[in-house]
Amino acid sequence: METVTANGFIMRNILESKIRNIPRAPGVYIMRDKEGEVIYVGKARDLKSRMRAYFGGTDSRFMIPFLVSRIHDLEFIITETEKEALILENNLIKEHRPRYNVNFRDD
Repeated sequence: METVTANGFIMRNILESKIRNIPRAPGVYIMRDKEGEVIYVGKARDLKSRMRAYFGGTDSRFMIPFLVSRIHDLEFIITETEKEALILENNLIKEHRPRYNVNFRDD
């Protein structure tokens, strides 16, 4: 599935390139929709592994295919530790109030 932007870039190729270049490090990922709105914030012990689970179809949560189909951009923030990633994730969820982060949004 390819989405072509107004200026001719193929968004899926850009996402694939970002995913290929993610390091095996702890951190936070921010998923944005086509309007640039943050739709999901997550943390991972290994960002590369987590993205493979999302985009490789190995994440069995029922919402994942629905969420992945709405992603138009990804942003990654590398952290030193998992604990730092957890704190950053919580702060970003409170700041952006992403639609699909229902667990932390109101805490």
